[in-house]
Amino acid sequence: MTKVPPTFDAPLVLGAQIEARASHPELADREFLIEHDRSWSFRQFRDESVRVAHLLRRRLGRPGQGRADHVAMLLENHLELLALYGACGYLGATLFGVNTGLRGETLAGVLNQSRARVVVVDERFLPEFERVAAKLEHVAPENVLVVRAAGSAGAEPRDLATALDLEVAPAGASLAAPDARVEPATPLMVIYTSGTTGLPKGIQNNHLKLMLIGLTVSNNLGLGPDDRGYACMPLFHSNSIFLGFQPALAASASLAMRERFSASQFVADVLRHGVTWWNYVGEPVHYILGALEREHGGDEERILEQVARHPENRLRYALGNGAAPPDIDRFMRWLGLDDMFELYGSTEAAISTFRRKGDPRGCVGEVVDPNVKILSDRGEECPPARLSAEGKIDNYAECVGEICRVAPDTGLFQGYFDNPDANRSKYRDGIYHSGDLGHILVQAGRRFLYFDGRTDDWIRKDGENFSAAQVARLLQEHPDVVLAAAYGVPCAVSDELVMAALKLRPGSRFDPARFFDFCEAQVREGGMDRKWFPDFVRIVEDFEYTGTTKILVRNLKRDHFDRRRLPSEPIFWRTRGDSAFQPFEASDYERLRAEFEAAERLQLLDR
Repeated sequence: MTKVPPTFDAPLVLGAQIEARASHPELADREFLIEHDRSWSFRQFRDESVRVAHLLRRRLGRPGQGRADHVAMLLENHLELLALYGACGYLGATLFGVNTGLRGETLAGVLNQSRARVVVVDERFLPEFERVAAKLEHVAPENVLVVRAAGSAGAEPRDLATALDLEVAPAGASLAAPDARVEPATPLMVIYTSGTTGLPKGIQNNHLKLMLIGLTVSNNLGLGPDDRGYACMPLFHSNSIFLGFQPALAASASLAMRERFSASQFVADVLRHGVTWWNYVGEPVHYILGALEREHGGDEERILEQVARHPENRLRYALGNGAAPPDIDRFMRWLGLDDMFELYGSTEAAISTFRRKGDPRGCVGEVVDPNVKILSDRGEECPPARLSAEGKIDNYAECVGEICRVAPDTGLFQGYFDNPDANRSKYRDGIYHSGDLGHILVQAGRRFLYFDGRTDDWIRKDGENFSAAQVARLLQEHPDVVLAAAYGVPCAVSDELVMAALKLRPGSRFDPARFFDFCEAQVREGGMDRKWFPDFVRIVEDFEYTGTTKILVRNLKRDHFDRRRLPSEPIFWRTRGDSAFQPFEASDYERLRAEFEAAERLQLLDR
């Protein structure tokens, strides 16, 4: 039975919350953070956070000198990442969580926009960082610190571990925390998502917001000190910070982590570490199920015996977003879960829902905030969904609109860092615009939210939002492409896939292998994240345009890769393991329709 977490008379700021646990007689020496064979107790986490805080103070200088205490990280999930997070909490500094998939000009632009004067880089990403180092405007070379892989040889002065030993104190030292004024409204972490144009946008998160999210999630799950989370989603992103680390801290629980997601290692980690809850985004759920199916030859009884009923399996809950209902059913059954909670919410956190047991199938929870409404593109509130006797939506076109919050405040959304234009775009005329499509189903007087994808300017894949315009800009660098449009299209197992429409130069022909190689080169050497790599490519003679000469994306998005609507359009696609784009035939589309039907997502193709 999970113990009830202790309560603390401590301010809702990160440093004070860490101190409260590190000084608690029953918690101080309990295991808190685990990474493979390394672990820290609450006291050790406190001491390492304070040690890093002293190093940052030395490198940043004293406060009040007109320079921002901004620190950026380009890190996979390591104990050192969380010590850096804790250090910024103690110091009142702001940590910028840079997406490790950023490349080239985009990476340099984000680091410059952050005005970070210390950057901590994972050894794995050091070559990519060094490619853009000369373009950085605010960080001195000596303030680039490197986290080496466990067991990596060498002790250079710029290694984080070496700098801590030489400039502060050896590992294990317990120092007094730096003298810093930190309040609940003090910014703690800027988490980057992507805007519709230009660089990714940094979402501001102060101490109070992060602490409240942790308390809310831990209370909803009923977590306590005997629980253990599992962070294999990236900790530079909100999913693992909001649903992994912060609930673990709030509940005085523990958190195991892996540097990056591995479907094949998931069950082994869960059993080894005694994990009780996991935070996810949609596609990893599907990958884990696939790995289990391959490992056990599709024998469900064998999976149940060796996973769900394994004597060391303590996993009870999973929570996240983007999983298909059939995947949720199988995951709960195969992993032996008590429940799996689909959520709706972005890093901005202006709108959020939490699906509970007994809520309608496929929804992302009840909307309890009366200010949350579904608005049409004319700004009018959409009617609720109307179901037929077969359970299908009769008024899909009318009930689906943008998920908005109509209120004089923005809830927990604290604005984008140093981006007033984005703030004005997100919250305008008293309306917070999520950029997400959804519909409401009313049952017994309760409003349940369903997520229906992104609006035209955004794409959401693998739990991350990114700019369609950024993808199109990179594709237009291909010598045969005159103009490109990128947009999200339905996915059978998660959020969306990436589709690109290309207008070619006169006399050019689309070469599927060459275009695939071009995209690979953009991932390796350009600014393209792996997630941005198109899944579908459509060749058009020309685009439809709006009155302001912008490409009319809505119609492209509506038709997506539908071979019934587009029987003769040149469409190409790729699947996992392909080394070139392949023609997308009518037979391929019908097979995909069957997958969507099995995933209970056929309405996404037919809307």
